[in-house]
Amino acid sequence: MTPTQPSPSGGGQGAGDLRSPATIRAKAAEMLKHVVDGQSPWWTVDPLGLEEAVQATLAVTRKRFANPGAIPFHSRWRHFEAGGHDRWAALAPRLAGEPKDEIARRRIDLAIVSVLLDAGAGAAWSYREPDTGETYARSEGLGVASFHMFANGAFSRDPKGDPLRVDAERLSKLTPMDIAMGFQVKAHNPLVGLEGRVDLLRKLGGVGLDRPGALFDVMVKDGGTVKAAAIFAAVLDKLSPIWPSPMGDVWQHPAIGWVPFHKLSQWLSYSLVEPIESADLRVVELDALTGLPEYRNGGLLVDAGALRPKQSRLLTDTFKAGDAAIVEWRALTVALLDQVAEHVRLHLGLDDQRLPLVKVLEAGTWFAGRVLAAERRPGGGPPIAVESDGTVF
Repeated sequence: MTPTQPSPSGGGQGAGDLRSPATIRAKAAEMLKHVVDGQSPWWTVDPLGLEEAVQATLAVTRKRFANPGAIPFHSRWRHFEAGGHDRWAALAPRLAGEPKDEIARRRIDLAIVSVLLDAGAGAAWSYREPDTGETYARSEGLGVASFHMFANGAFSRDPKGDPLRVDAERLSKLTPMDIAMGFQVKAHNPLVGLEGRVDLLRKLGGVGLDRPGALFDVMVKDGGTVKAAAIFAAVLDKLSPIWPSPMGDVWQHPAIGWVPFHKLSQWLSYSLVEPIESADLRVVELDALTGLPEYRNGGLLVDAGALRPKQSRLLTDTFKAGDAAIVEWRALTVALLDQVAEHVRLHLGLDDQRLPLVKVLEAGTWFAGRVLAAERRPGGGPPIAVESDGTVF
């Protein structure tokens, strides 16, 4: 546990509070007020820049989706469709005859493992897909590589007889070489944080679930609906032992106190919506969850000028996730994404039921962040450099 992270007790604020999406939003709003009031030595908020972020989001949304009503969820499943290939649909015939609940469990198996492998890949790594010969990098490459490992039985205790599943028994025995082979890692094709990814998966094998897909039975109780907050609660409850800190993605700020984000857990929660709904269930109250405070969304706000650094070293130095400047950046990202979403809906004439925040992210802010990054920096990296162990960004 680092000095910048809370004790298991939450430092006087209950663990339940720090795991609540409502608390994430409330602390983000508190941080926004702190910065708008001029109390931050790091950031100012520029309303004109916020409108630039809205316009950048609208531009990529209109380019990508002729029909805004058809925008899909922001989730790992989009990366499985990289290059216009619906890889799950191609795999699905191998599961013909399986009950829908069991197919949902297998999809959850895949989604959880793939999300936990989805830390920043580094600018030097890429993956050449054997079937298509196409090459993918960054998040798409990580998604496609992990998909093929799953399809080939790499995470199953019975890779020949029952490959399309993930078993705790197999995860607990994974080695860096297993992932290196599956991700085509070589001296000339290095993957950042390889051992950290393996460590997360091994820990996943020890959380007490015989398979990640068993979360389906935790989340799905009675009736035909599942609340998004219930998905998030199940993810935090069952998977919290894998994080380096007992409290996970929660950080101390000198003026605000403990500030929770749980970015990877929320990304995972969003990525479980489609598997759950494939079992003829409906996920409701999606906007209970927050925007994702990671470098694409946060980078959009910096590159568009919505967030302006007060100190030039913010753009030149490397920071740690627990540094006050980064805690502020991430909290401001959560707060301002809600505002961007509201403005995007107004421009498109949609309400939050037809265009929930998770769809604005997909439409959306994440891609706009990538576009602006590519315009401003060689390689399209983030505007702020942060050391990460793969559990934050």
